[in-house]
Amino acid sequence: QVQLVEFGGGLVQAGGSLRLSCAASGRTSLSNYPMGWFRQAPGLEREFVAGNSWSGGPTYYSDSVKGRFTISRDNAKNMVYLQMNSLKPEDTAVYYCAASRRGGAPRRSDEYDYWGQGTQVTVDS
Repeated sequence: QVQLVEFGGGLVQAGGSLRLSCAASGRTSLSNYPMGWFRQAPGLEREFVAGNSWSGGPTYYSDSVKGRFTISRDNAKNMVYLQMNSLKPEDTAVYYCAASRRGGAPRRSDEYDYWGQGTQVTVDS
């Protein structure tokens, strides 16, 4: 089993930055697992934001955040991060960290097996 806990959300002005963190624990090492970040705004479906296929492997992003957000990992600390720059009001959502037992570069939420509880990000215009 894998447990994921996100933190680092909050209120930020448009144009500002936040770094989300996801702490992973459990009996399984995540270094070879795809890890991703998703978000869900009120009334909308959960959407893919960023992913990393394996530690040191390729990263991939949704078009809406490409060039502004960066996903990274620290395997020694069992942490995954999402650096968010140039934030916009439309980035407001609950952000979730997720881990997949599948390979490749999953983007769909049903391709991920473990989820955190989410952390709120609010971008004020």
